[in-house]
Amino acid sequence: MTAEDPGHTEQTEHADHTEHTGDGQARILLVEDNPLDVRATLRAAKRLQLGNRIDVVGDGDTALAYLSEGEPPDLVLLDLNLPGKDGIDVLKEMQADDRLKRIPVVVLTTSDDDADVLRAYDHGANAFVTKPVGLEGWIEVAAKIEGFWLSLVRLPPQS
Repeated sequence: MTAEDPGHTEQTEHADHTEHTGDGQARILLVEDNPLDVRATLRAAKRLQLGNRIDVVGDGDTALAYLSEGEPPDLVLLDLNLPGKDGIDVLKEMQADDRLKRIPVVVLTTSDDDADVLRAYDHGANAFVTKPVGLEGWIEVAAKIEGFWLSLVRLPPQS
């Protein structure tokens, strides 16, 4: 997956310090249709040398297909405004699936609208973050997400 083609998976980064998968890496699914935001997220992760595996999909339908196949990720970073099924649809379907409903989801979106915040939490989001401006903002957000979700908290075991 390249940042210019957010409709498919497989931009990956790798880490040594997390222990969420069998190979010592946390697996993150980034659901984002904006190539600039994909690029910024991946650059921030690289700059921080996080190295976790980051798979990227560019729409809600592809995200749900990814989630239904194989081993689920440890964390989902989810945009709300997506082509096809939007982020709220993805949250609803994840909550309806026993295999997916415990995966932590951080909504990462341009919206700061209270109605979007409430809808996201009502449908199972674990956190709501408004996208930052500039690479330094992305680095700060990536560091905080990684520090909390992939270093501090205990994630649910994969079933």
